Amino acid sequence: MDTTIFVLGLKAIGAGLAMLAGAGAGVGIGLIGQGALNGMARNPDEKGNLQTVMILAIVFAETIAIYGMAIALIILFVL
Repeated sequence: MDTTIFVLGLKAIGAGLAMLAGAGAGVGIGLIGQGALNGMARNPDEKGNLQTVMILAIVFAETIAIYGMAIALIILFVL
């Protein structure tokens, strides 16, 4: 068995596992949106505050997906 093909396959598996962070971030963003919409429906006067906090929470959740993508790219192209 050629070791370079084996190492390339392991890199692909590692990059795929690193991209699982994107799935978790997607679920998290959906739950954040659901919670914010429920809060806005229950208390429409707090729409501005809830929207600000929701956008901030979505940004923090999205950074996890970006970190996962950066790690996947590092695994594929640098290592």
